[in-house]
Amino acid sequence: MHIILVSDRLAKARSIQVSLRQVAIATAAAAVSFLMLSTLVSYLGVRHASELKLPLLQSLVRATQREDAQRTEAFLRENLNAMAVRLGEMQAQLVRLDALGERLSTAAGIRPGDFRFGEIPGRGGALATALPPHDLSLGDLGRQLDSMAQQMELRSDLLGVLDSRLLDARVRRTLTPTALPVDGAWNASSFGWRIDPITGQVALHEGIDFIAESGTPIRAAAAGVVVTAEHHPAYGRMVEIDHGGGLMTRYAHASKLLVKPGHLAKRGEVIAEVGSTGRSTGSHLHFEVRQNGVAQNPARFLIAGGGAKAAAK
Repeated sequence: MHIILVSDRLAKARSIQVSLRQVAIATAAAAVSFLMLSTLVSYLGVRHASELKLPLLQSLVRATQREDAQRTEAFLRENLNAMAVRLGEMQAQLVRLDALGERLSTAAGIRPGDFRFGEIPGRGGALATALPPHDLSLGDLGRQLDSMAQQMELRSDLLGVLDSRLLDARVRRTLTPTALPVDGAWNASSFGWRIDPITGQVALHEGIDFIAESGTPIRAAAAGVVVTAEHHPAYGRMVEIDHGGGLMTRYAHASKLLVKPGHLAKRGEVIAEVGSTGRSTGSHLHFEVRQNGVAQNPARFLIAGGGAKAAAK
């Protein structure tokens, strides 16, 4: 490329030869210089807009600040909404834990008021001097909520397992004949070998006899299904209740039967009345407990349920 310079001051025209490489380098240098100058002007204008009192720059700064504030507000709102949802879930979980705790305390024989499930426990203490306190960041608060939610879920599962175990224990206790069948003592005749009151021979007595007047209510010692309610040549009018697991109770010598086979008897429900029917010398209740058809000592079950103490009174 040839450039010819013509001027009144020059005696003759001058010719300058420029290569394409030089033109490219000059163009690039001019572009870089322009960018650097623009950046410097923009930085100085934004940084010192308040000092320069330039309306255009000040409006640009305010617009930028508004955009930053809107983005920050949107970010905080999104995180706060997520935390509010998590907090609502935790509150619902806490209500569930309170109800479960009250049910467990009742099942364990503890008054719910002793634990005060609905109250916030008092806490306090002096500030630590070794490590100064500091504010929680948004991330720290989110992590604390996540950790607390996991702990509540774990405790809920553990309490649920405990509730299931207690329920099983209550069901087993309901189906175990530990309640006294009549209000009275069984000192008439205990379980084991004895002199038979009718034949005078040594014979095994497979139950216990309760002294009671005729017409005294006979109650189911445990919940179960009535399988027999009939007259037997030796037992007289008798009721047999199946409690499941091969466990059965028998109530004999009744004067009146108040249930029929297939009836679902509740623990403590009146099923018959004391009498002296069948092979009997007087008014009393003959009570048996059998496991898979084998006679068991009923006193062992009644003592476990506190029936022995009640009978002694």
